[in-house]
Amino acid sequence: MNLSKINFYSENEFILEDEARYASWLENVIISEEMTLEEISYIFCDDEYLLKINIEYLDHDTYTDIITFDYSAGKILQGEIYISTERVHENSETFNVKFDDELRRVLSHGILHLSGYKDKTEEEAALMRSKEEEKMKLFHVEQS
Repeated sequence: MNLSKINFYSENEFILEDEARYASWLENVIISEEMTLEEISYIFCDDEYLLKINIEYLDHDTYTDIITFDYSAGKILQGEIYISTERVHENSETFNVKFDDELRRVLSHGILHLSGYKDKTEEEAALMRSKEEEKMKLFHVEQS
């Protein structure tokens, strides 16, 4: 019996279809980075929910699509990843991509942050984007 250590919660109306497939894919993303999964919680929410977290914990008064709280130790990943599904939807329209594709980009983005990747500089952001593309392709590989 495979009990995933990746959990999905929703603070809004969003429901992630086929959680098991997403969990399996995210576990493969972690393995591909030679990391070990302890436990990761994804919390889907709306813009206002995430804005409050951004203000309270990061002192940023801006909307964002994702906030990652990293509790990892070395190569053992543990964290909470908050995702605004409203922002993901808006970004998917802005970038003219499917919502599911943009969601996978953001889901993998959180794992990459937990794996030590940053995105503050242009170089870091370019590497992050390339890694996101690489990880998104793993989703279409048959999951075992």
